[in-house]
Amino acid sequence: VQLQASGGGLVQPGGSLTLSCVASGTVFGSSNMGWYRQAPGKQRQMVAVISTSGATNHIDDVKGRFHISRDNSKNAVYLQMNNLKPEDTAVYYCSTFPPGEWGQGTQVTVSS
Repeated sequence: VQLQASGGGLVQPGGSLTLSCVASGTVFGSSNMGWYRQAPGKQRQMVAVISTSGATNHIDDVKGRFHISRDNSKNAVYLQMNNLKPEDTAVYYCSTFPPGEWGQGTQVTVSS
């Protein structure tokens, strides 16, 4: 599975971004998917996951602000991010859950 994340950028605190990830390959529909992030000097962490049936789970730091979704017809998974905070600054990646291959991430910078 090849993964390409996009949609990152520079945004002010309180702003919003939507990340997209398109997966190539034939197993997307049968895979749980996740968004992960890695801030400078920190380990990569899971942010949100979505099962094949659409059940979701988000880490406490982003609950109520981020929302993961998927569109199996497009082999895509999305991360809607609202009320962004400076501590959300990181490179965001998508992968299966548990994580497998890593594609190119997308940089999210939250700063005034």
